[in-house]
Amino acid sequence: MSKPLVIVESPAKARTIAGFLGDDFHVESSVGHIRDLPSKGLSIDVDDHFTPTYEVHASKKDVIRRLKALLKEADELYLATDEDREGEAISWHLLQVLNPKVPVKRMVFHEITPQAIEHAVENWREIDEGLVDAQETRRIVDRLFGYPVSEVLWRKVNAGLSAGRVQSPAVRLVVERERERIAFRAADYWDLEAAFAADPAFAATLVEVDGTRVATGKDFDDRGQLTRAVTVLDEAAAGALRDALSGAEFSVRSVERKPFTTKPKPPFMTSTLQQEGGRKLRMSSAQVMRVAQ
Repeated sequence: MSKPLVIVESPAKARTIAGFLGDDFHVESSVGHIRDLPSKGLSIDVDDHFTPTYEVHASKKDVIRRLKALLKEADELYLATDEDREGEAISWHLLQVLNPKVPVKRMVFHEITPQAIEHAVENWREIDEGLVDAQETRRIVDRLFGYPVSEVLWRKVNAGLSAGRVQSPAVRLVVERERERIAFRAADYWDLEAAFAADPAFAATLVEVDGTRVATGKDFDDRGQLTRAVTVLDEAAAGALRDALSGAEFSVRSVERKPFTTKPKPPFMTSTLQQEGGRKLRMSSAQVMRVAQ
């Protein structure tokens, strides 16, 4: 008697789901991806719209034979791989390789419970070609970028090094930041601050000398060069101003009040909770997590 064939990714899932569906379904596993780009060669036809050439993994040929044999006795095929790019691609590759002659249904679920599996069987959909294209594009870019650059690294730097669409730009960002750090030159400037014993007491910073603004850190570039027309105080000039102003009388000419609003901080995540625990309470990450538990 014919019955539906359900294909999932892992043998463990297959056993669990088979227990939920009972004898009315045959549940099998693809054991992950069944085919991929060959390990040797580019396998991307850049002159034909970047068309990839796939091959079935040698380790999966027995799996394919078993699935094809079961499919001959099935009246429906449920592709129940994970609901993400990789899972959708596995379902698409299964469809291409198995070439079923029976109705095909894409079955997705987010938890492995009897209720979730029953809902997935009843609410199937078609394969999401957008997710398949996204996974294939990602794989093609990995191959186009990684293979040529990795070969250069092996020849020029060291064997076994790899390049990739994510790791290589990330390395570049690190290198550029390190070069900026090496090129950085500290600027030498002084400023003046005064503490006033008023009611209430307050502190003030000197901002102008003879109508020209006093330089602050934001007036210098990473090489220590000025970017604005300001007065730069060195130690001697700052000391002279301090001595000249130490006996002077000061008055507050005006007070400007501005309304402002503050937004509450978002709820803690694990990382921000650990940061605040360390900053405010001098607690280690492990201590913070123990208290949180």
